[in-house]
Formats: sequence, structure tokens, C-alpha cells
Amino acid sequence: MNVLAIDQGTSATKALVAAEGGEVLGEASAAVHPQAGSGGAVEQDPEELLQSIIEAGRGALAAAGAPVEAVGIGNQGETVLRWDRKTGRPFGPALSWQDRRAVTVTRELSDHADRLTEITGLPLDPYFAAPKMTWLRRQQGGEGVITTVDAWLLERLAGTFVTDAATASRTVLLDLESTTWSEEACSLFELDPESLPEIVDCDAAIGETDAFGEPLRITGLAVDQQAALFAESCFEAGEAKCTYGTGAFILATVGEGVARSQARLAACVAWRLDGKTTYCLDGQVYSAGSAVSWLQELELISEPADLDQLGAGEDGVIFVPSLAGLGAPFWSPEARGGWLGLSLASRREDLVRAVIWGIAAQIASLAKAMQDDMGRPLERLRVDGGLTRSSALMQAQADLLQAPVELYPSPDATALGVGAFARLGSGGAATPAEAVGDWAPAAVFEPHMSADEANERLAQWHAAALALAELA
Repeated sequence: MNVLAIDQGTSATKALVAAEGGEVLGEASAAVHPQAGSGGAVEQDPEELLQSIIEAGRGALAAAGAPVEAVGIGNQGETVLRWDRKTGRPFGPALSWQDRRAVTVTRELSDHADRLTEITGLPLDPYFAAPKMTWLRRQQGGEGVITTVDAWLLERLAGTFVTDAATASRTVLLDLESTTWSEEACSLFELDPESLPEIVDCDAAIGETDAFGEPLRITGLAVDQQAALFAESCFEAGEAKCTYGTGAFILATVGEGVARSQARLAACVAWRLDGKTTYCLDGQVYSAGSAVSWLQELELISEPADLDQLGAGEDGVIFVPSLAGLGAPFWSPEARGGWLGLSLASRREDLVRAVIWGIAAQIASLAKAMQDDMGRPLERLRVDGGLTRSSALMQAQADLLQAPVELYPSPDATALGVGAFARLGSGGAATPAEAVGDWAPAAVFEPHMSADEANERLAQWHAAALALAELA
């Protein structure tokens, strides 16, 4: 059966029509335009997000010229907005997952940070949804509801007030063990659990939408990174993937036992299918593709392809990509990025190379923390996203990980993941493996660096990151 799979992302919405086995029959995309402002503000126009879904979805259907039986929709996860339940009208812009203004809320709740992590699995950080929800309520008043953006989109598309368990686990409001809203966590954030959407499975049939023409059932829902984890067949404990987009996000499947991290990683729901929950560990690099765009703005590179032309060789310059704060395990939202180890001999190519290795080092550091938490090494890392086009970055990643890096053959892992959930939810597949289909890596990068050198580089990077976190 064919499904319409939609990935509503930070800078664009991608839609594709996927046949059984993941073959793409048609695709389309529509740009969206987040707006950065002072004080860490990053906002998005909710109506633009909705229209981008409709435009991309209709475009993919037209390109495919084939019937579909269900729809899957992936979302940004931690982006939130305030809106009117009766009319569906948003009261203002959505706060992007990148928005850092809710740091004032996390400071107030710092004494409750450990308890919130115990309940929800998440560290207290403005990256997650609940601090932004509280900040928005205080700024804009009590009228309407405040939710993650997926609940509003689904209300507008299908008239149903729901969110999936994986997205709910990104809020700091979900009881990780029961996968229900925590009254205690909601109380700390001054939020009413009765005002929050119903939590459903990732393969739930939630209703129909006629936004794309003929009515179609929506039977797949997920937050973007967990959808990619599913698409890349990381079904077993210890399997991991990293998506290199605006940020870079590494997730490792833990299994059906509730995930807990001693290394200050985020522990959350990977997916909930037919009432059974699978958990994962999650680490974040907030500036990856955005760091490369920043290099272009500084005119250090002309285009992303320059990364491979300038990224070869070695130098002592270190870069920490904390241009939008540091996530796990530092959780320093006010940290700023920096090059360290500069000398009069440093040149443009040294700065570019340091950015490549800095992104790879932060991912490798997170992978090591995951290994420590799980008590087992990562045998490989599956990767997707725009920056995987850089062979220099992928080789650096394999070297620092000391493990093979397998390139997912499609740039659309998130969309294919929610498409697989939709296939499960509509009865078109009986198992996750059947829903995803068979695939083989487009390329495999093997480590060339010695373990001793990799460990030394990681130690130097970690010391630099810790220094910048302490300066914040």
C-alpha cells in the first residue's frame, strides 16, 4: 500500500508518497521561514507551517500520480504555540525549539530539576517544550491552550486534539514510566494537565483529513528524530542513528525497559506501538547545519561543498559548536561557541576544518555517554540528513567514534519513518521491519584513526566545551 509521509521541519516541510519497501513515487517540499530575534528568540508563523504541509502534501500526490491509503505526519517536537480550541486560531507566533528565552523559567525551577528528570527522563532546559509553554503563558496571558505545534496542526487537519507519546516525551510533562501527563510536573510548570492533548500511539488512527483532496486517514504520528530512528531500523537495544540537519541529534534505542541516564542525556519515548512503549536515549548538537550556514555568512566558505575541499588535513584549532547553547551533558543554554587554539599561523581552512571536527567530536562525546549508560559499545552509527553529503565530516565521525558510520540511502528518513508508522496504523504492515522494508547503506565510513589519537582529540574537545560552558 502507498502512504503519504510528511516531515514538517524547521526550515521546510517535505512530503513524499512511499510505496511498500520505501520506494518513493513522488515528492515535494515547501519552505518555512523561522525568524530569529533578540534575547534568544526564534519564532515561526503557525499558518505558514500548516500551509506548507498542505502545499507539500498536494505536490507529492500530484508528482506520484498514484493513490494513497493513509497519511503519516512528523513534527518538530519542542516547538510550541498558544491557540484557541474553539476556532483553531493561533494567538501569535510559535516558539521554535531553538528559542532560548525560557531560560528564565528553568532558572526559577532549578531546585526541582532532579525531581523533574526523575519523573520525565529529561533535564531541565529551555530546549524542551514545557519551559517555553510556561514562558508563553506568562507573556501572553491565560486565554486558549498552549501545546506543542503538532496538536494544533492535527486539530486543523483532522479536528482531533492529540499528540503522540514520543512527542509528549519531549515536553518535561510526561511521566516516563506510565506515558501519561504528570500532574506533579504540570503543577511545577503552572500548567493544567486537563488542557493538554490526549496522548496516542505512534500508529494510532486519529481521524481523516481532506486537506490534500479526497479524505485520507491519519494513522502515523511521531516527533522527527524518533521517526528517523525507526526508519533506520534501529529496533534493537544499542542501535543508534544521528541526523545532521539544522542541529545534529543522536538517538540510541534502549528497549522496552524505561530509559534512565547517569550521563545527563535525555531519556524519552522512542515510539509507542499498539500500547507497547520502546525507549531511547537522546543527545543534541544545537548547531550543525546552522553552523555551516554561519560559515557561509562569514564568507569562510561559498557553499557546503567547500567543507570537503577545505576539511582535509590536521591542525590544532578546536571548535565548540555551541552557537545556540550546549545540550547534553553540559546543559548550558547560555554557552556560546568558540574557536580555541588559534595562532598567527591559523588560516581559513583551519577554521573550517575545526568546525567539521567540532561537530563530529560533540556527537562522538554523546555516543560515548550513551555507551556508558547502556553498558555496551555502539557497534555502528547510522546517519542521515543534509550534512552527510560531506565525506570529510562523515570520515571524522567514524574516526572519533571508532566505529563504522553507515549512510542511510535517502535524505528523507523522518518522512519515511512516519510513513512506516502510518503503514502499521492502517494495517498495511504487521511488524516494524515489514513497515520499514529492506535497505542497504549508500556508503560506509570505516575509522582510519587510532583509538589513542581519537581519545586524545575527544579529551581536548571536551575540555574546551567545559571551559565555554563554565564561562556562560
